[in-house]
Amino acid sequence: MRSDSVTKGVAHAPHRSLFNALGLTKEEMERPLVGIVSSYNEIVPGHMNLDKIVEAVKLGVAMAGGTPIVFPAIAVCDGIAMGHVGMKYSLVTRDLIADSTESMAMAHAFDALVMVPNCDKNVPGLLMAAARVNIPTVFVSGGPMLAGRVKGEKRSLSSMFEAVGAYTAGNMTLEDVEEFENKVCPTCGSCSGMYTANSMNCLTEALGMGLKGNGTIPAVYSERIKLAKHAGMKVMELFEKDIKPRDILTKEAFMNALAVDMALGCSTNSMLHLPAIAHEAGILLNVDIANEISAKTPNLCHLAPAGPTYMEDLNEAGGVYAVMNELNQKGLLNTELITATGKTVGENIKGCINKNEEVIRPINNPYSETGGIAVLKGNLAPDSGVVKRSAVAPEMMVHEGPAKVFDCEEDAITAIQEGKIVEGDVVVIRYEGPKGGPGMREMLSPTSAICGMGLGSSVALITDGRFSGASRGAVIGHVSPEAAVGGNIALVQDGDIIKINIPENSLNFVISEEELNKRRENWKPREAKITSGYLARYAAMVTSGNRGAILEIPQK
Repeated sequence: MRSDSVTKGVAHAPHRSLFNALGLTKEEMERPLVGIVSSYNEIVPGHMNLDKIVEAVKLGVAMAGGTPIVFPAIAVCDGIAMGHVGMKYSLVTRDLIADSTESMAMAHAFDALVMVPNCDKNVPGLLMAAARVNIPTVFVSGGPMLAGRVKGEKRSLSSMFEAVGAYTAGNMTLEDVEEFENKVCPTCGSCSGMYTANSMNCLTEALGMGLKGNGTIPAVYSERIKLAKHAGMKVMELFEKDIKPRDILTKEAFMNALAVDMALGCSTNSMLHLPAIAHEAGILLNVDIANEISAKTPNLCHLAPAGPTYMEDLNEAGGVYAVMNELNQKGLLNTELITATGKTVGENIKGCINKNEEVIRPINNPYSETGGIAVLKGNLAPDSGVVKRSAVAPEMMVHEGPAKVFDCEEDAITAIQEGKIVEGDVVVIRYEGPKGGPGMREMLSPTSAICGMGLGSSVALITDGRFSGASRGAVIGHVSPEAAVGGNIALVQDGDIIKINIPENSLNFVISEEELNKRRENWKPREAKITSGYLARYAAMVTSGNRGAILEIPQK
């Protein structure tokens, strides 16, 4: 066992003395040491219940003959961080989480790990760490929040942001806003729509790193506690069989995950996180392949904000495995891959039927024949721009309009609230990329303001920042190269005509080559907004472009 290096032999008597200080018995030191990575805290609603999940995991590990030992991981609530300087710290925590978890796991010679994440950057950060450390690992998330109910309809956090926009437009009273405020987030758990947290927890199942129900069992259900116990027991089975994350996280597993991503209509942030996780597993996953997979993968789910169904509905309909079983009817998955269940994908999804065809469309009656995400390219996005196609109104799939350009999110929100954005406009928010922000902020506030003002089906928004899975409409993020490194988005001017064609995967602005070169010659880099602290160091390390804001780590 790896832990023999700290528990066995006379030379390691000093190590054992420190384990004695922890209260560990000789019997416990003779068993496999299993690190339980707890993301519990009291500031993130999706994490406030993780103490109970962790205790259940510990019990499962002990029942199966292991010695569970808990250590922490941080997490940011993107909703609380939204719309101010705090959002600059959200994406960068993914790398902090991966680095710190790797450090703890390697320094203490654990034999196996159980990761207990739940929210946006916490899940991919721990998946990255699992791939790096590469010892037997199982994931069990804290689960999604139940949907709120306002005036008899299910609602979620994105409804709250849009309510603020509606109030600003004079379409909602303050009393209505307060009702939303008190009801849209009724329980602990990750926010109830197909936002980034739930997207990544579902994709953890699709990748094979979590057990059935990991992405969909609501946080408040006792079934979630049972799942946690089973995760603790299962990691001991993986330890005995020596099944490691890189045995599971193969290139084919990422292809499966992308197919499930397209079927579910996941957050565009998955196009940042999947390549970063693959990178840590020694796999080059170029986001360009997303369109290839999207072209042959039907979109089967319209979960909030794309439609009226929520995570609890997906769970009752059969969950991720039911979606995978639909996809498998057209041979869209590799079913021979080993997973954290100890079984293959095919064995996992066998018999997992679709129990509600209004929540999960049958494979022969999809919402669309193509997937929920599209990667766009053109002279405005030479490398990429990403849109959640499943949340775009039909009339905005092709759009042409004048640019309204802003160099930060705050200026754009002010203009929207002051009525300076009108039907047909294309709002451009730049210098919000991983280097330029720094930190690549998420733009839920401006998109929600546009929808709340009643402009969601007539105004587009483009940014080198990110969009939340909670965003809907013709909103294109992750534009690369970003403005801070001289990408063409830095050269757009007010009034330039922008052409968006999602079916053709194109994003362009109308400009002659001569004028483009002239603007490029006159462009000068902006001074850094933040010159000290972790954000400044992060901005200095990220690669140009925004391929997941991956740090300069050598390819394994």
